[in-house]
Amino acid sequence: MSLTTDEVKKIAHLARLGIDEQDVESYARDLSGILELMARMNELNTDGIEPMAHPMDQVQRLRDDVVTERDNREKFQTIAPQVEAGLYLVPKVIE
Repeated sequence: MSLTTDEVKKIAHLARLGIDEQDVESYARDLSGILELMARMNELNTDGIEPMAHPMDQVQRLRDDVVTERDNREKFQTIAPQVEAGLYLVPKVIE
């Protein structure tokens, strides 16, 4: 799919993007190339292909889940305008 300069201008207008007139042709080429790549990728048969979280099949290093701070809820609630049963009370904003 090849985009025209008029289509790029319309897309830029809808997206509220300001594009200089001399850059419109370049954007049209780049966006057309991206759309062509997506069309080619859409034609590939991906049946039986399992989705991957990372292209390099790496394992994420995780740290131990250890509490590093003490609970300060009571300290913070002492300065709150309204508290009830450990919860902050706020004015109703939606009817």
